[in-house]
Amino acid sequence: DLAENSEYEDAKNEQAFMEGRILTVEAMLRSAKVIDNHDVRSDVVTVGATVRIEDEAGEEVNYTIVGSPEADPLHDRISNESPVGQALLGKRKGQTVTVKAPGGTIRYTIKAIKR
Repeated sequence: DLAENSEYEDAKNEQAFMEGRILTVEAMLRSAKVIDNHDVRSDVVTVGATVRIEDEAGEEVNYTIVGSPEADPLHDRISNESPVGQALLGKRKGQTVTVKAPGGTIRYTIKAIKR
């Protein structure tokens, strides 16, 4: 009997998950906008920019600002919606940003911006 078959139930659950994922991706594609790099200022932090920042201890790190679906902090790709990403957007080289983190407030200085 199919109703009692756990493999069948697992397959139905997987199918439902995948159908939900397809709907999510389709919605993202409908709202996606192609950005021409020639139209984007290179002196301001925007999505797609790689930013070198320095903390108060003098440690530097490079982050590429990406959309949430592309975020991968282990590979230095942070979301534009993350606290650090939000703080950096629209800023220029030399500016300092303040980020509220669980361990307290952290200040970063923007050392470089590149596309």
